[in-house]
Amino acid sequence: MTDIAPPMPVSRSRKGGFRTSFRRLLRKTPLGMRVCFVAFSVLVLVAVFAPWLAPYDPDAQTLLARFKPPIGMEGADSKHLLGTDQLGRDVLSRALYGLRLTLGIALIGSFISLIIGTTLGIIAGYLRGKVGAFIMALVDIQIAVPFTLIVLLVIAFVGNSLPVLICVLGIGGWESYARIGRAQVLTVSKLPFVEALVAAGIPQWRILLRHILPNIASPIVVIWTMAFSGLILAESTLSFLGLGVQPPTATLGSMVGNGREYLASYPWIAVLPSLVIMVVSLLVLLIGDWLRDVLDVRLK
Repeated sequence: MTDIAPPMPVSRSRKGGFRTSFRRLLRKTPLGMRVCFVAFSVLVLVAVFAPWLAPYDPDAQTLLARFKPPIGMEGADSKHLLGTDQLGRDVLSRALYGLRLTLGIALIGSFISLIIGTTLGIIAGYLRGKVGAFIMALVDIQIAVPFTLIVLLVIAFVGNSLPVLICVLGIGGWESYARIGRAQVLTVSKLPFVEALVAAGIPQWRILLRHILPNIASPIVVIWTMAFSGLILAESTLSFLGLGVQPPTATLGSMVGNGREYLASYPWIAVLPSLVIMVVSLLVLLIGDWLRDVLDVRLK
């Protein structure tokens, strides 16, 4: 009589495999990268809970408390840890709210660019022919037209608002994803295992999603991290030109722009948001460089 083997505990093994993979990844993560993750997580949490952490309304003006320096400087007010600006607004409160809005703008805008550019790049690289040529022609046009001109045209016809700013920033950077995505797809699609899948009659959408996309994820992630930092700087530039988020709403870029006139006499107004921009950008770039190595299937 044939013995019947008991059923294998599939779900338990999967959970165990996930835990094992997570522990292995945690062990391989350098200490410096763990510090970067913790620091970036703290900044994100601070941004999310800004309404509860900010000691004052970021738009509240107290003209009698104008240009109060931060704690530790002569003439500082203990009620304002990081001082006040030219309108008597608390710099710490505005920085917390500004970090929240700046991260939100950069995050949504970079994801818009990623989705549009990666999708078009994969289509151009996999289908090729006239479709690919048309998409790459759009990429060339996007590169040729200055970004500032695009912003001016959009604002002139649509108006200046937060959703418009996010869409403009998102649409303004998709060409990098499309170019890299197309080049990677052209390379991966010629590999023997992809040709074998095509010959076996596997649906194209399955080949794209399950086999080609994971192989091109590494350069896409690297581009996204650079784009995320770039959008923070782009928002700062647009706010400096008066094309970004309009007063009295605070972003890190608008705080730098408002404080540039007082940089010599009251440097804390612009220095604090500048430092936050620098730290956030650096952390994102370091994390992206680490993710590039983790996601690169050639290193596994």
